[in-house]
Amino acid sequence: METYLIAILIMLVISMFVQWIFRNKFSRYAEMQLNSGLSGKEVAEKMLHDYGIYDVKVMSTEGQLSDHYNPSDKTVNLSTDVYHGRSVAAAAVAAHECGHAVQHSKAYHWLEFRSNMVPVVSISSNLLQWVLIIGVLLIGFTGNPIVLGIGVAGLLLITIFSFITLPVEFDASKRALLWLKTNDHIMNTGEENRQAKDALWWAAMTYVVAALGALANLIYYTSMLFGRNRN
Repeated sequence: METYLIAILIMLVISMFVQWIFRNKFSRYAEMQLNSGLSGKEVAEKMLHDYGIYDVKVMSTEGQLSDHYNPSDKTVNLSTDVYHGRSVAAAAVAAHECGHAVQHSKAYHWLEFRSNMVPVVSISSNLLQWVLIIGVLLIGFTGNPIVLGIGVAGLLLITIFSFITLPVEFDASKRALLWLKTNDHIMNTGEENRQAKDALWWAAMTYVVAALGALANLIYYTSMLFGRNRN
C-alpha cells in the first residue's frame, strides 16, 4: 500500500509541476503581442473559414483557460483573454480549439469516440468519489467487493477516456501549428511559431499527466479490490 501511495504522491507533484510550467509559459506568451495584431477571435474565424467551416460560431466564455470546442452546438468557446487577446498565446489557443472543429468536420474518429463517451463519463465522475469511499469501507469491514468493483469499473472508464483524449489534443495542436506556419500573415516570424508550439506542447503535457494519474488511481484501487496490497 505504501508503494502505491508514494506513486500517487509522485504523480501529484509532477502534475503540479507541469501545470505550473504551463501557466508560466502561457502568461509569458500572453504578453508577446502578435506582429499581425489579430485577436484570438479573428484568428479562430480565419482558420475556420480557410477550412470551409461556416457553421461554427466563435464565442467568448468566462473563466481563465476555459477554452474548448463544443461539438454538440458547434461553438468554439474562447476565454475572455484569448477571445480579445492579440498575443502569441491567444492565437495558439484559438487555433488549437479550431483544430477540434476541423476534426469534427472531417469526422476524426478519436474525437467522435471521445464525444460519445462524455455523457457516461460525466455521470461516472460525479458519483465515483462516493462509490469508492463506500466500496473501501465495505470491503474493509465486511469483505464485500461489489461496490468497490463498481468504482473500479468507473475508474477504468475514466482512464480510457483520459487516454483517448491524448490523440485528440495532440492532433488538434498539430493541425493548429501547421495552419499557423502556412499563414505567415498571422504569425510572421519563426520566433512566434516557436513560442506557439512551446505553449501548445506544455498544454498537451497536462493531459498526459492527467491520463497517467488516472491510470495510477486505477491500479491502486484495482489492487485493493483483489487484495494484492494486503500483507
